[in-house]
Amino acid sequence: MFTGLIEEQGIVKDCNITSKGMKLSIACSKILADIKVGASVCVNGACQTVIDFGKDYISFETSNETLHVTNFKDIRKNDFVNLERALTLNKRIDGHIVSGHIDCTAVLLSVQEDGFSKRFYFRIPDEFSKYVIYKGSIAVNGVSLTVASIENDIFSVELIPSTLNEVNLSNLKTGNIVNIETDLFAKYIEKFLNSNNNTSKINYGFLAENGFM
Repeated sequence: MFTGLIEEQGIVKDCNITSKGMKLSIACSKILADIKVGASVCVNGACQTVIDFGKDYISFETSNETLHVTNFKDIRKNDFVNLERALTLNKRIDGHIVSGHIDCTAVLLSVQEDGFSKRFYFRIPDEFSKYVIYKGSIAVNGVSLTVASIENDIFSVELIPSTLNEVNLSNLKTGNIVNIETDLFAKYIEKFLNSNNNTSKINYGFLAENGFM
């Protein structure tokens, strides 16, 4: 599990895609402090398992499933990627609970100045827009953000300068693809409500009436 608070921007040293998946090597420093083979690291929001590391790099083997669901297939040498080590039990959760399991990708439609912040507008696939709610949490390339607006399949988030300086979203251009993880709890609620064995009195009306929706 992760928090969506990026610890470091790594630089892609090598990314080799074959029929078996991708071998990915990233230059970094901060997250190497207590790293070990087998550890989990969130790379652009996707949980990856460390297979090798050195004094200035870390390496992963990425599955074909990850390539299919994420923007990893678009990664190129010298690209910046967001990195976060796994959550520890004594760490404050200043972002939100992020599993590192990407739901889908979204495309950047536009970026607008909004005071000292910038508002980013993305289009998300229709089947995932139901998990995005106004003022809810969403992870974009692994960054924990608050939904500023949602209309049909288009949502926006606002980033302040200090956040933009720390993450790779500042490098995005219109048409670029980002990894999206929607709210984990929304998916559990949907699963529960749609279960054939659900005999609880909790339903959409109950949740709305009590301020949960």
